[in-house]
Amino acid sequence: MGNKIQFIDRLRLGFAVSVAKSVTFIVRSLRLGAASVLPGSIARRIEPRLLQLLSQQVKNGVILIAGTNGKTTTALLLCTILERKGYRIAHNSTGANLENGLISALLETTTLLGTLNVDYAILEVDENIVPRVLTPLQPRIILCLNLFRDQLDRYGEVDTISKRWTKVISTLPVETVVIPNADDPTLSNLGQQLPQRVLFFGLNEPEHYLEAIPHAVDSIYCPKCGHSLDYKGVYLSHLGDFTCPKCSFSKSKPTLESSEWSQILVGLYNKYNTLAAATAAIELGVDEATIKDTINTFQAAFGRAEDLVINGKRVRILLSKNPVGTNETIRVVTQSTDKTTLLVLNDRTPDGTDVSWIWDVDTEKLVERGGTLVVSGDRVYDLALRLRYSQKSCESGLNLIVEEDLPQAIATALEHTPENETLHILPTYSAMLEVREVLTGRKIL
Repeated sequence: MGNKIQFIDRLRLGFAVSVAKSVTFIVRSLRLGAASVLPGSIARRIEPRLLQLLSQQVKNGVILIAGTNGKTTTALLLCTILERKGYRIAHNSTGANLENGLISALLETTTLLGTLNVDYAILEVDENIVPRVLTPLQPRIILCLNLFRDQLDRYGEVDTISKRWTKVISTLPVETVVIPNADDPTLSNLGQQLPQRVLFFGLNEPEHYLEAIPHAVDSIYCPKCGHSLDYKGVYLSHLGDFTCPKCSFSKSKPTLESSEWSQILVGLYNKYNTLAAATAAIELGVDEATIKDTINTFQAAFGRAEDLVINGKRVRILLSKNPVGTNETIRVVTQSTDKTTLLVLNDRTPDGTDVSWIWDVDTEKLVERGGTLVVSGDRVYDLALRLRYSQKSCESGLNLIVEEDLPQAIATALEHTPENETLHILPTYSAMLEVREVLTGRKIL
């Protein structure tokens, strides 16, 4: 780590950093946003190797976190654990996880001369760009959380992504530590093929099995021979305890015993995030007492099971951007006694322009319980139609309110939320940013 940079590279790097910091100052001074992408975009044009030149200065290495769901929460938890031990961290905390966002995050703690003085860089990375950034980043640890169908118009199927990951990860130094999700057949197989040191995380808690494999399932076939996997039980989507009846493939053994680790965040999906961060922290030499204490006092990342108090009423924002993630947030809602929910569906670039995925979501479970559902967003009528098709009868006790204007939709949902209940908001990514801007009066990106 921390390789020396040649003099001419240092000059170009210093100029790129100076320009980027000037852009950051202007953007923030004019309150145009958090400057989490634009500075990196401009600096990268000046010095195309900026990601490499910055990351190689990180003293103890880069920790890369990739996957469809859970990146932001896992990254923040691991960052919090390491900061508790006194380490200096560079972290793309706003969730800007494309190349320009990664560069902007590293630039944040860089001096005007281009010197980056941090112990670790914890970077969540969009699953589609992993092959492009692994070589310049040369990560010390790679966390592979899960692979679900998400934005098919951009990414394609999960098998395509996993093959690209396997190909490029296998070229990294053998000292690289890879930590995949043992409960995900695709990632379990990925870990079993790699020459690097591999640790696994996963659940071993049969009491949390779902009653049946859900409709929104992606990888129930053996990644080695293609035969249908035998599941002892599933925890969410295709994540579970499995074996292949035709070949020798089976679930890898997790490093940690999941039942010994508690969680403070709602949702079983956050148990996976907890275990992933804990496995990485232990690998980095952090003691279990510090890890568990941090977990028990951890505050959710923005929009990810984030709790707010607005006008004296509790509001919980649950990012819902694909079938698996939305099914899990619906499970959180239906397990509560709260009866008011706001759903916001956008189809912008960060969300994916194809919203047909809402027909793979188990909205029937949300509709069956009745109560008030307020819908909004760019594709409000697509969402309203999906909910109407989820009704078994017109007398289901459901109060469905369609409101195109988001601020008005939020106000309406709050009005229908009793003082002693929580309003659950289930937005897609860009919708989550808009919701938070309305509720808190500030932008994230």
